[in-house]
Amino acid sequence: MDGVRFDIPDCPAGQVADLTQALGVSEPLAQVLVRRGFGDLTRARAFLAADESHPVEAFSGIEGVLAPILAHVRDGKRITVHGDYDVDGVCATTILVNALRRLGASVDWHLPDRADGYGLREQTVRDLHQRGTSLLITVDCGVASVEEISLARELGIEVVVTDHHSPRSDGVLPDAPIMHPRLCGYPCAELCAAAVAHKLTIALWQASGLDPAELDADLDLVALASIADVVELLGENRALTRRGIAELRRSVRPGVRALIGIAGLDPLAVDERAVGFALAPRLNAAGRLHTAAASLELLMTESHSRAVQLAAELDRCNRERRATEQGILIEAEAQVRELGPQAGYVLAGEGWHHGVIGIVAARIAERHNRPAVLIALEGERGRGSGRSIPAFDLLGGLTACAERLARYGGHRAAAGLEIEREQLPAFREAFAAHAAAVLSPEDMLPRERVDAIVTGPALGMALAEELCSLAPFGRGNPSVSLLVQGAHFEQVRAMGEGKHARFQVCSKGVRANAVAFGKGERPPVEEGLICDATFKLEVNEWRGACEPRLVLRHVLPSEPVLHDERGHDDPLQLELTLP
Repeated sequence: MDGVRFDIPDCPAGQVADLTQALGVSEPLAQVLVRRGFGDLTRARAFLAADESHPVEAFSGIEGVLAPILAHVRDGKRITVHGDYDVDGVCATTILVNALRRLGASVDWHLPDRADGYGLREQTVRDLHQRGTSLLITVDCGVASVEEISLARELGIEVVVTDHHSPRSDGVLPDAPIMHPRLCGYPCAELCAAAVAHKLTIALWQASGLDPAELDADLDLVALASIADVVELLGENRALTRRGIAELRRSVRPGVRALIGIAGLDPLAVDERAVGFALAPRLNAAGRLHTAAASLELLMTESHSRAVQLAAELDRCNRERRATEQGILIEAEAQVRELGPQAGYVLAGEGWHHGVIGIVAARIAERHNRPAVLIALEGERGRGSGRSIPAFDLLGGLTACAERLARYGGHRAAAGLEIEREQLPAFREAFAAHAAAVLSPEDMLPRERVDAIVTGPALGMALAEELCSLAPFGRGNPSVSLLVQGAHFEQVRAMGEGKHARFQVCSKGVRANAVAFGKGERPPVEEGLICDATFKLEVNEWRGACEPRLVLRHVLPSEPVLHDERGHDDPLQLELTLP
């Protein structure tokens, strides 16, 4: 059995019945809407429509952002777009550079090397001054670069900041026009950098008397970035990502087509999972291991043959990244075993590649349900990357240990740092102690949020297809978790060289096909033992045939079926009878 807790939010039967009737949806889908906070009919309709959009004028101070850009375009002075080396930064750079070129601007770009670290650097500012940059526009960085932007202004470079990261802890902002969804009061505060860049191009188009609809083709990059940067897929983010996935499927961008091809995907079947597990990792790989220049060129090239070459290069980088990641993961897990149970882990190693330690930190945090910081040591200094769990504020944890760190930044879920080697033992101890002080044992127990408790007649192709209307899935809108009560498993068989299992879920003599991925050749329950299990219901396509399939999430010992005050089974918590 899994060491997990099922969280089942309240689900008033009256709200479910109202939504079922008013929207013409199934009872399980209505349960999902109610349990996710969309029990109100108006909010439920808006969520299903996924068409929320806000005008660029909702960014306070947008006029101050536009004025220097339009002036430099008009005067033909050099503009440099300073991006970042991850998918979001590369996509944002591509969107803005292409738009400025279409407006006739003299524009180039700069992407930092991961070895130099994230964000705007003093030396970069001096280099840009030497090469004649007159206006510097930051994308996906800049809001914390107070001193660097002050230097740029001293050297005669105008600066515009577009970003979505947290400002400095002291609250000081750069002395420059800023376009930032949270700081500028934009209704969708969690836009990624590429979405901010897209909104900026819309504002530039409107100010230039052009039709912003011409920019819809850039939504493929907005979707790539939103999914890769794990922003909350609600509100306008959800609408932009859904539209962007549609653009990905029909994209004429040579780089996107080549990337889809090298990943072996059907363009018409691209969805958020394909982006997260196939496209984004390849775009990220070059920046993690070497330089993001190849990813940027891939997205900007108009040559199909060059796009194919670049996609193959990124594919090789991704294979290298995966091998590097696996080696570090093995060493990190060995350190976890050596340290023993802790509320938070700080793990460090010589020769660890700083470009992939963030991925491994995420693996450790997910496996052990503890915040984890991994540090790549080199000489007398180390660079670290951390990932957190829902109950722990990682940036707050680093702030509590700030006296041990040379530099740090990030947000609640992910952060980076630099540290002197001699401070590592003290930081490890302080971080674990802070985590132990703020996390309860319950916080460190994995939780599975249940969206609907299903009955047999609902578990078929109709529901599997209906649940697709809730996509795209991601942070803030996870894939739907269905609880099956009083089930048992039969006919368990290994698949995928023993890494996975397929079996049948049985309840009251009725069976449904299911799989368990990554749990070994047997799911975590004895065959025939009565249990409660959560599943994802999906449409499985294989060799041209489609069928509904349950994908196992978690298993617990079976709980008694709930009854209402009249002694009847609660209609929303009945034991499963599969069709």
